Amino acid sequence: MIAKLLIANRGEIACRIIRTARAMGIATVAVYSDADAKALHVRQADEAVHIGPSPAAESYLIGERIIAAAKETGAEAIHPGYGFLSENADFAQAVIDAGLIWVGPKPDSIRAMGLKDAAKERMIAAGVPVTPGYLGADQSVERLTAEADKIGYPVLIKAVAGGGGKGMRKVDAAADFPAALESCQREARASFGNDEVLLEKWITSPRHIEVQVFGDSHGNVVHLFERDCSLQRRHQKVIEEAPAPGMDESTRAEICAAAVRAAKAVDYEGAGTIEFIADASEGLRADRIFFMEMNTRLQVEHPVTEEITGVDLVEWQLRVASGEAIPLKQEDLGINGHAIEARLYAEDPAKGFLPSTGRLDHLIFGNANRIETGVEEGGTVSPFYDPMIAKVICHAPTRAAAIDDLALALAETEVWPVRTNAGFLVRALESDRFRAADLDTGFIGDAGDALIPMGEPNDDEWHVAAQIAAAEFAGMPMSGFRLNAAPRRTVALANGESRRTIDLPTAEGAIVSFGTDEPAFHAADSATISGYRANDQVIVFANGVGHAFDSAMRGTGHASAADGAILAPMPGKVIAVDITEGDTVTAGQRLIVLEAMKMEHALTAPFDGTVTELNASEGGQVQVEAVLAVVEPTQE
Repeated sequence: MIAKLLIANRGEIACRIIRTARAMGIATVAVYSDADAKALHVRQADEAVHIGPSPAAESYLIGERIIAAAKETGAEAIHPGYGFLSENADFAQAVIDAGLIWVGPKPDSIRAMGLKDAAKERMIAAGVPVTPGYLGADQSVERLTAEADKIGYPVLIKAVAGGGGKGMRKVDAAADFPAALESCQREARASFGNDEVLLEKWITSPRHIEVQVFGDSHGNVVHLFERDCSLQRRHQKVIEEAPAPGMDESTRAEICAAAVRAAKAVDYEGAGTIEFIADASEGLRADRIFFMEMNTRLQVEHPVTEEITGVDLVEWQLRVASGEAIPLKQEDLGINGHAIEARLYAEDPAKGFLPSTGRLDHLIFGNANRIETGVEEGGTVSPFYDPMIAKVICHAPTRAAAIDDLALALAETEVWPVRTNAGFLVRALESDRFRAADLDTGFIGDAGDALIPMGEPNDDEWHVAAQIAAAEFAGMPMSGFRLNAAPRRTVALANGESRRTIDLPTAEGAIVSFGTDEPAFHAADSATISGYRANDQVIVFANGVGHAFDSAMRGTGHASAADGAILAPMPGKVIAVDITEGDTVTAGQRLIVLEAMKMEHALTAPFDGTVTELNASEGGQVQVEAVLAVVEPTQE
């Protein structure tokens, strides 16, 4: 068995691996960048090695430094986690060439599945069903256009390399194909250094079904059943569950057997996932489920499989990498209950899901079976990496019970001042369509703004804020405070541009009670709204969404977009400035482009006018709510 393990990753997956390694008696080594010097995974590991500056390209993606860290600390093996270098065959080979154990599949297996076109050809040979399409080497515009016409619209253009939705476009009509192809190729070239694409028939009611497989060096391959990952936003998974709703036993047997054949076709060792796209227009049927690709690593959503099977997949990875056989045979594996996972991201749904970064001054997770996180209260969400705060997982005997538990856990989640998608997740879980398992990958897009929490607090939240503001903590007992004992009968508050003066008491039978840490408001309908004082603000939470209230007399002190101020919605780097002072602009015109968390965000003119102030320059770093420019409206 491995005695010391280096984890070539960060955040929640590094913490997850450390937990299992410690339970197995394996010493751990963390690596970290400048931004992660005080990160949770660094403190949890037995040792930690600094590997470079904050950008991943200068730290976590430099394989030589990671291998050197392993050598320096005497680590025998390297676990890549997921993302970063986890599916880099050259890095895997370099680890092996350095005399270290690679906790993952053989480099040749990674290469075999790394390019989607070659992988599909191999799957066809192995008898695995694939989506109708074009995989040819002729990448001319003329050939690709002709093949798209032959397949029939809509078609899907996909980069043959990489993943994460990069280089992928749905095309509905022939007239749109040339522009979509050019966009895909450009994005694929920039992201993966390879602009080749393949074409697939667009599945009208697609569900994303994936099967967890596991192989060892003794020729054994098993599956651990399927997961449904259909709830996606911009091709990124949001909510995952296992088993897949509506999957009957015969279909499960066929698709899982196909996944095992796929893994055997590339002589697979370790944890992997075979991803399928299902045409669910008539339910889940084996003859309408097609191979998409293989992820040659552990998946973000692996906890739901662990919850229904009772297997620790990381332990299996470490045992197999040490030369042991898979601990269980296929007949020993079964499904117990239902598990659902939601990805809690640092982003603001009310502002187009813009990333939200900064210090986590307040962080309380709701009551779930399992929380996988790499942050803690007082930590920081960095703009340099994926904005995931945590994975929240609930397991129950039935799907309905698991949904109820997860929705409640997310509703009770409190994060401030960083914004999260918790409220958005609650609405998705509680929607009639999700509860009825009427799922496909267009679920979130079809729902539109219905899943976006209100940007403004409701009346109850204003009332709670007023009650907390009215309570003078100094000299007041921390329990048993009731409305009729409020030291002040009216409170003036501000939330953004809104102002209210609230008379107390506010609602018959309402009580504000203060525990040892946080006050909570219990309204007449039994809904719970929690809140606390932070310096001269009151922060209130309801259903996973937080709102800040100021004294109306004090005001916010910030410039407002309504005044023509162009504010930075997040910390980031200015990558384009399209204006100069004195320019005349029109409503909706792009003015400035920011880059943060690997995404570009265009800031546009709020109305017709003239640029009277410009404080941004290309290449500059800006902080959240910095006034980058001011547009003065055109006078009528």
